[in-house]
Amino acid sequence: MNQKEVSELRRRWQPEKNAVSRIYGCFVNANREIISDLDESLGPMPQEEAERYLGLLKKTLSGSLGKNLIDIVFSTQQVMDSEEHRLLTALRDCRLKDREPRQALYQKIIDSLELEGANYLLLLACDVYDVPRRGRDGQDQDSEEVFPYLLCCVCPLKMGKPELNYFPGDNEFHCAVAQVVSPPELGFLFPAFDNRSANIYNALFYARKPDQIHQEVIDAVFRTEPPMSAAEQRETFQNVLVESLEDSFSVEVAQAVHEQLTGRILQHKESKDPEPLALTARDVGAILQDCGVVQERVEGFQSLCDQRFGAGAALSPSNLIDASRFELKTAQATVSLPPESSYLVETRIIDGKKYILIPAEEDVEVNGLAVRFPEEEKADA
Repeated sequence: MNQKEVSELRRRWQPEKNAVSRIYGCFVNANREIISDLDESLGPMPQEEAERYLGLLKKTLSGSLGKNLIDIVFSTQQVMDSEEHRLLTALRDCRLKDREPRQALYQKIIDSLELEGANYLLLLACDVYDVPRRGRDGQDQDSEEVFPYLLCCVCPLKMGKPELNYFPGDNEFHCAVAQVVSPPELGFLFPAFDNRSANIYNALFYARKPDQIHQEVIDAVFRTEPPMSAAEQRETFQNVLVESLEDSFSVEVAQAVHEQLTGRILQHKESKDPEPLALTARDVGAILQDCGVVQERVEGFQSLCDQRFGAGAALSPSNLIDASRFELKTAQATVSLPPESSYLVETRIIDGKKYILIPAEEDVEVNGLAVRFPEEEKADA
């Protein structure tokens, strides 16, 4: 799925735009026990309450592709004959109305999920989207396809502070602790919505924290090998650069790689291309060559990338670097600059010692106070 397709589905999760008739789910305690079962119609539900439920499910379609939204790919054999795919297909085909497959999915998630002893609300809903056909003028026309799909999310509950509350049934005030439902920690969409059509070979998995993708749930529900998390991709990329380039990996090379990747991220954002930006090891290798890295080291980098990421793997630049800053760190200090100013940094060896130099062409402040250089005072005298 690309960002445009994700956004198209995301816009549907408002009370007046979707075909969701019921909300299903269960409340699970820290002991992995189902305390209560949820099966409610949205029709008679107060509008604010319905919006809260739909808003929680909608969040499973938020975040960045490749970071928070992870493509899950089923093998052909799984689609043809596997317990995990049959379960998801059964849930979709019955529009979640059959209790048995719902309970089976709940149990798979409950048995596998690690949430550090937190209580949580597991939500499940099915929408049926009459996908409008796009005319040549870009306007929606009559529907060509019906796309039923399900969304599932897991929302941790946080304990509030004890407060004095009024209980109408008792006509009294009592001190009580509220359990507040937090935004989803994880969730998924099935099937994927590729080329504005159902793709039963794929699902889209959501993780609130890119460095915690809950592989235990992916293993239990989909039985597929998920791609590396964004944090794992960055760490692996950094290790490959250091190991393959060795003493050729200078500050200047690091600057060039960071600058080139940041530039491509910005260009892609400005182009508004819905397809995710992806580079290969060969693309990064070309950047290294432009920096003057010898061919042997470049080939070593590409080979090590193929080993760690897989041959010909598509890499997301935003997962490989922090495009919001350029940082240098020593044992005594850390220097952080906006990426567009990274060119100001220079390295020199003076009297046998390594120095990081940044031109101070404008006013300099120390702890918020404007300071002057001794040479400036002499020039003014």
